[in-house]
Amino acid sequence: MRLRSLGIALAAAAALITLPAHSPAAAAETPLSQGRTTTSSSDENAGTPAANAVDGNLGTRWSSAASDAQWLQVDLGTAASLSKVVLNWETAYGKDYKIQVSDNGSSWTDVKSVTGGDGGTDTLDVAGHGRYVRMSGVTRATQYGYSLWEFQVFGTSDTGTPPTGNCGTANAAKGKPATASSTENAGTPASSAFDDNTGTRWSSAASDPQWVQVDLGSVQDICKVDLNWEAAYGKEFTIQSSANGQDWTTLKSVTNGTGGTASYDVSGSGRYVRVNGTVRGTAYGYSLWEVAVHTGSTGTPPVEGGGDLGPNVIVVDPSTPNLQAKFDQVFAQQESSQFGSGRYQFLLKPGTYNGINAQLGFYTSISGLGLNPDDTQINGDITVDAGWFNGNATQNFWRSAENLAIRPVSGDDRWAVAQAAPFRRIHVQGGLNLAPAGYGWASGGYIADSKIDGTVGPYSQQQWYTRDSSVGGWTNGVWNMTFSGVQGAPATNFDSGPYTTMDNTPVSREKPFLYLDGSTYKVFVPGKRTNARGVSWPANAGGTSLPLDQFYVVKPGATAATINTALAQGLNLLFTPGVYHLDQTIDVTRANTVVLGLGLATIVPDNGVDAMHVADVDGVRLAGFLIDAGSTRSDTLLQIGPAGSSADHAANPTTMQDVFVRIGGAGPGLATNSVVVNSDDAIVDHTWLWRADHGAGVGWETNRADYGLVVNGDDVLTTGLFVEHFNKYDVLWNGERGRTIFFQNEKAYDVPNAAAITHDGIVGYAAYKVADGVNVHEAWGLGSYCNFTSDPTIVQQHGFQVPVKTGVKMHDILVISLGGKGQYAHVINNTGAPTSGTDTVPSKITQFP
Repeated sequence: MRLRSLGIALAAAAALITLPAHSPAAAAETPLSQGRTTTSSSDENAGTPAANAVDGNLGTRWSSAASDAQWLQVDLGTAASLSKVVLNWETAYGKDYKIQVSDNGSSWTDVKSVTGGDGGTDTLDVAGHGRYVRMSGVTRATQYGYSLWEFQVFGTSDTGTPPTGNCGTANAAKGKPATASSTENAGTPASSAFDDNTGTRWSSAASDPQWVQVDLGSVQDICKVDLNWEAAYGKEFTIQSSANGQDWTTLKSVTNGTGGTASYDVSGSGRYVRVNGTVRGTAYGYSLWEVAVHTGSTGTPPVEGGGDLGPNVIVVDPSTPNLQAKFDQVFAQQESSQFGSGRYQFLLKPGTYNGINAQLGFYTSISGLGLNPDDTQINGDITVDAGWFNGNATQNFWRSAENLAIRPVSGDDRWAVAQAAPFRRIHVQGGLNLAPAGYGWASGGYIADSKIDGTVGPYSQQQWYTRDSSVGGWTNGVWNMTFSGVQGAPATNFDSGPYTTMDNTPVSREKPFLYLDGSTYKVFVPGKRTNARGVSWPANAGGTSLPLDQFYVVKPGATAATINTALAQGLNLLFTPGVYHLDQTIDVTRANTVVLGLGLATIVPDNGVDAMHVADVDGVRLAGFLIDAGSTRSDTLLQIGPAGSSADHAANPTTMQDVFVRIGGAGPGLATNSVVVNSDDAIVDHTWLWRADHGAGVGWETNRADYGLVVNGDDVLTTGLFVEHFNKYDVLWNGERGRTIFFQNEKAYDVPNAAAITHDGIVGYAAYKVADGVNVHEAWGLGSYCNFTSDPTIVQQHGFQVPVKTGVKMHDILVISLGGKGQYAHVINNTGAPTSGTDTVPSKITQFP
């Protein structure tokens, strides 16, 4: 490979574009990046993780998915003044790319731009200062992704060169719990390698690979590891660390090991330390007399997982004194606090609760702490009604109930909610009334993974979606009642009634939830189901449990920097109830990360940053939180996968469940896009994306938000999609083979006049737009309503717009004029009868084309 330098240090942006030029190789020095925490936009496979690019081993590499917009970044542990970056490319190299630096891992500054790169080893002189350094790919040189043997960053850290800190002499692994891939026999257990006794040893089976690991008990900075091999030594092995015992970072790679006693200076953090052998030095297994781990302060202190659940989580059991008074106190505060800052989560330990009525106001959640709903039995009620709003339930937003059983006192439980009020994993031992007392207006709603033994009575509910559940009966519907995978659901009658019923849900995965395993908190992560019908419990097939110490428990006052550090360490996130202002984007880069909120935890991006980005990786779970736009415009509040994402996630998709977005209402809010899904195969299961029509900071430009949901990924499924009031398209679908089961929409009330929404000769942006280039798309049970209060003379061309192709199929769709405040000329494209008058009668199409 050729060595070349690409330019000189840059003082101005105009000098950033550089072309290759030959230069001698760099002098040998330890990179600031070696062994540091590294993340990427994607990994080609499990054998090419981001950590391989900073392990000092030219025999391992990082490689990305095969698309242009990919990146690799390293956390140096502390800020540094940078002087040089060396990239050792594998055959799949970057033709055009940028080197960027950041203080916070969110806001990036270019320090070098490369165009026309030709692979090999790129040695780049740079000038910049920051803690995070990134290679941001622009254009690949081959059909494959980007692939780096090594990514090396050089310079002077703010705490010295390199940041070594103080390395302790004590053995942090002594006597700590240990496990191994195998043991030769009962006399050579894993614990013998950590007992500070050179007369005992661990030995493995005689095969490759094998490993032994120790649990230090908490995340710590790791600065040195000592190995004392018996005669059966490792010729090639790595020393690794992990925050959770599942996702590993390589601290040191050893080739051509010779056994005996060796000490390795390392730099990293983790709770778990592992010696991972890949090639044995003898015909026997691996055998270690002792492994010693030394810790110290090598930079920013690691973020600890686990701990208490903060001030706004109320944990109770059946013997809790004055339990009813606790529910009543929170309800009195939250009943009408639609845009207040209070956030509360009730957690009920398993047991039987008699004679309680838990009334739920805004931003209040109630959940059982059993593994199954019937573990937490309420002989009483969980109630949502609308007395605060004169019997009108159309604003009963942002509350939830989950994972418990109810035996209602009167026989029927009342759950009179509007949007963003999920009813999940509930066993109702009776009936369920979805209307407010007095049967006033109601606009819900969502049920999933629930069993209602009696009859569900929607009564005045305009629309509702029920998924993967069972019901004893269903009394009626107003406009749009959609079911998928529901035992006991009524038959489809959309031509003459409100019902759309599908026997199964094609792909689903239930929301993660917190539970107690004995006295230990864990998060259960349900498995994916295909063609599901009925509830997932008590079998809970394919699910996994994660202990709470694998989560950073986010509490009020936490900073975005700490949250991102926790993610970089490999921790998941559990947001406790509260309102969190962020000065940087939350970056979720690790596959299978869980981000779970309690009590409608609310994230507010400040100063125009995006709230959250998710890399194009497998199996991320986002669930149970609200994103509230800040007063400075964000581009995209939630992005799932970067632009150009193309990795296949069919086996393990990213899921977004009970994640809600609000622009305005609590105050001025601005965002161009609410949610953009670029990753393939993602599942969006129950969301309400809402540009506020009432509250504070509301106006056509005051809380402008052009797009609700934008889908660019292929094979994306949405179930229970609620999107309202956006300035342009509420839903814009660009990806292939997308599917939607149930959609509810209102167009923006505050359109000043027809001219403000006229485009391409069309009056009004469709509520649900499938792009002209899409060839395959299918949707069931969709409704759009207009209520043009600022100019009731507006006639919108259509509610839905799709290309007319055999692969594009729309089932059971309707449009409605609410009280004659504006009208629709057609249902879809130029097809379907217009709405008219003030009687709020839907115009329907059962099949298009």
